[in-house]
Amino acid sequence: QVQLVESGGGLVQAGGSLRLSCVASGSILSINTMGWHRQAPGKQRELVATITSRGGTNYSDSVKGRFTISRDNAKNTVYLRMNSLEPEDTASYYCRYITVIQDYWGQGTQVTVSS
Repeated sequence: QVQLVESGGGLVQAGGSLRLSCVASGSILSINTMGWHRQAPGKQRELVATITSRGGTNYSDSVKGRFTISRDNAKNTVYLRMNSLEPEDTASYYCRYITVIQDYWGQGTQVTVSS
């Protein structure tokens, strides 16, 4: 089992910034991918960004240039720095941990961007 605990969500004005954190614990494998997905009300959950244990990153087109994903392998923690936030970024943000044999999700943290 792997547990994921997200933090850092909140209410911010358009143009502002937030940093999300996700700490993984439990049966962590050294080779893994961690990432962030989001789901807005009435919409499907979508990929935001991922990062491999070697540091390879991938971003959705909607957040490229505004969001930065990073990780601290020693702390089993992944971060999402979100700049230039827009009302369209309002959603619940979920952390995900994936290996060839594991797939876990966090409980989510709410991000609300006011116009």
